[in-house]
Amino acid sequence: MKRILITGTAGFIGFHLARLLLAEGFRVHGYDGMTDYYDVRLKQRRHSMLLQNGSFSATEGMLEDQALFDRVADDFAPEVIIHLAAQAGVRYSLENPRAYLDANVIGTFTVMEAARRLQVKHLLMASTSSVYGANTEMPFRETEKADTQLTIYAATKKANESMAHAWANVHRLPVTMFRFFTVYGPWGRPDLALYKFVDAILDGRPIDIYNHGEMWRDFTYVDDLVRAIRLLTDAVPGGPETAVEGDSLSPVAPFRIVNIGNSDKVRLLDFVDAIEDCLGRKAERNYMPMQTGDVPATWADASVLQKLTGYRPQTDFRDGIARFVEWYRDYAGK
Repeated sequence: MKRILITGTAGFIGFHLARLLLAEGFRVHGYDGMTDYYDVRLKQRRHSMLLQNGSFSATEGMLEDQALFDRVADDFAPEVIIHLAAQAGVRYSLENPRAYLDANVIGTFTVMEAARRLQVKHLLMASTSSVYGANTEMPFRETEKADTQLTIYAATKKANESMAHAWANVHRLPVTMFRFFTVYGPWGRPDLALYKFVDAILDGRPIDIYNHGEMWRDFTYVDDLVRAIRLLTDAVPGGPETAVEGDSLSPVAPFRIVNIGNSDKVRLLDFVDAIEDCLGRKAERNYMPMQTGDVPATWADASVLQKLTGYRPQTDFRDGIARFVEWYRDYAGK
């Protein structure tokens, strides 16, 4: 039975990934700091559900605590490490940039060092579509230059990619970085647009729509995302023989970057319309200018993912919204 250590298992994506891997018979150890960036009770609920499975164990701790993480990693002896824990949120990075340096740079180094020491078979780490920054040529491809990040959040994630490439080169450690595109679904974070919109509409509060709704996003349903990650664990980067057409595989290291997105851009106003249709209520819309650090559009070219795994996300955003609303009404009792 494969042993996988996942950071961020009380988080939105980490919870769904751990649940998928447990269902497939893996042993999973989770590591999560339970920070109060959003309601810790939601994180505790997620972890309590995972702990009902005897193949799941967990440690609460910060990644900056290298001694604790090393002890946990040594005891569990994972074959694969999947690093999802991070200080998330583009907007919060404008208020508290140091949190991103501590969690996303120092914390990621802790994970990389443990992976090197334990000589894991594959280290997989989360990046973000935000690293494409001011790039305008779409759909975004992993091989295009990405040097114009617009927030410290995106900059720390680009730093993670550079750190990981160096580690893969120096230590011959196989590393896959995945760039997520606007993930949504049940058990989502309260700071994400879908959660905020549904919560506000049901309470009769207005919703803020930035750039007057002229925004496009590649909305990726969380079950599709974690299925892609699961399949990528087996697509271990190595020499040229592991390359596929259009690959971002490094010419000098066992390292690649993979987009995980729905390969479709959806207008924000269409997304809001679909929420209204699902709820049977109209939103009070508060149109706002573009927020600092935000981008007008994201759109993934996910062809490398499909060539590596034979899989691509394809849940229609209307179906995904309906599943989220069903979960939210049950969770919030609304």
